Amino acid sequence: MQEYDGPVLQVKDIRKSYGDNLVLDGVSFDVNYGDTKVIIGPSGTGKSTLLRCINHLDMPDSGEIFLNGREVHGSKKDISKFRQQIGFVFQDFNLFDHLTALSNVMLGPLKVLHMEKEEAQNLAMTELERVGLADKGDLYPAQLSGGQQQRVSIARTLAMSPKLILFDEPTSALDPELIGEVLEVMRDLALAGMTMVVVTHEMGFARSVANEIIFMEQGKILEQGPPNKVFYKPELERTRQFMHKITELYGEEGKE
Repeated sequence: MQEYDGPVLQVKDIRKSYGDNLVLDGVSFDVNYGDTKVIIGPSGTGKSTLLRCINHLDMPDSGEIFLNGREVHGSKKDISKFRQQIGFVFQDFNLFDHLTALSNVMLGPLKVLHMEKEEAQNLAMTELERVGLADKGDLYPAQLSGGQQQRVSIARTLAMSPKLILFDEPTSALDPELIGEVLEVMRDLALAGMTMVVVTHEMGFARSVANEIIFMEQGKILEQGPPNKVFYKPELERTRQFMHKITELYGEEGKE
């Protein structure tokens, strides 16, 4: 039972510019526990910047972000505490090359959560098993495929027991034949009730697991709603054009 019964994440009127380039222009949405929100839209429209602002890797110029009803702000120490509750899976896997898969997953529980080594090791093995890599714990990142490295990255995030996970195009750096294994893990997480915000071009994944699709362009949310509505009965012609173009590029079921 959650200690707070409102949205786990509230994004309110977030704006962000780099010089004269307005990247986010008043973005607002809520995420409830167990939701999978999928953010789609053309490249360069602010999707990745939005995720980085949620986690305060980039500071928004204005607007508010609430996690469990508490505003994400304050000192570096305060921000760090919030970040511990918000997992982030990047395009590039960001694993430590000199550490094994097991040690990569153990690191957060050891250094941040201050677990005992045996407890952290047991947790890391559990999470590696969860992503289908129980037999790869002793291997280093260079010995793993890109898909396996990304699954280690997901296991590392899960080991911190986050309240939600942000995924920033987690399959974009992968060879096509490796994409499916990462999407399968993400789909399993969604079905198990993990709260997720996913930026992706994988339309098949979006249709199959999203509670809501958010279509962004030029730093704004143009349309949002259930997958069937946004994909097949969008309100805006611009949304319809984008969906048609994606279908032309990747086929009816997306790139999966």
